[in-house]
Amino acid sequence: MSIREVSAALITDTIERMCIEANEYLPEDVKCALARFYDEEDGAVAKTVLKNIIDNYEIAAAEQVPICQDTGMACVFIELGQDVHISGGDLYEAINEGVRRGYTNGYLRKSVVRDPINRVNTGDNTPAAITVDIVPGDKVKITVAPKGFGSENMSAIRMFAPSAGLEGVKQFILETAEKAGPNPCPPMVLGIGIGGTFDKCAQLAKRALLRPLDSENPDPFYADLEKEMLDKINELGIGPQGFGGRTTAIGVNIEVMPTHIAGLPCAVNMSCHVTRHKSEVL
Repeated sequence: MSIREVSAALITDTIERMCIEANEYLPEDVKCALARFYDEEDGAVAKTVLKNIIDNYEIAAAEQVPICQDTGMACVFIELGQDVHISGGDLYEAINEGVRRGYTNGYLRKSVVRDPINRVNTGDNTPAAITVDIVPGDKVKITVAPKGFGSENMSAIRMFAPSAGLEGVKQFILETAEKAGPNPCPPMVLGIGIGGTFDKCAQLAKRALLRPLDSENPDPFYADLEKEMLDKINELGIGPQGFGGRTTAIGVNIEVMPTHIAGLPCAVNMSCHVTRHKSEVL
């Protein structure tokens, strides 16, 4: 098997461009979901707010400006083919250089502080939150997902005993959405992780936000659970931007993995309606 070389410079250039584009253009699946819920919403105020949200992302795309003033912490996911050699530099340095250039040259807000307690801004939105998976093949798939923190702060994780069961998980998801209220700039998208360990569960929830909203979990049980939780969250009446209405969430994506016999971890990663993500394959 031959080894394919992918240059660190190409990765940097690609991520620079993706950081800018991900902040200026909302993914098609999110736009379609907003349009669908706009058509179904019957509350006058809620419908007006949804129209403003749609107008906002259309203006952002037309004028090539960020959809939201919070241009997020750059979450970068790399699926690295095992038959790929990164040439000309370090992978992590290449990623961070791409983020640095993207947020600087794209005039995007720099929101990362060097230390969580001392709060000194790094000035270039690095370091990125980087996740690398080794996969078969000779390709490199890059996903950039700028994550705003109004919604991130409303996320939660709970380490249930197995006895909590399905009802405990459902109640936790619903409670988390209700407690969040208007803070995550609804209509929100919820990424749910169930299973694994404390850290893997949170990773599942984050990855769930990357899945298109017009898809569903391949397991019919969890596909039905996604629909049920979306319906129940929308029955809360929080509505777009918290002004009431039928549209509190536009998507619930659930990802699962095996876990220990003694545990039932569940994580809820909240996202606002500006659920940004862009992927490319090199």
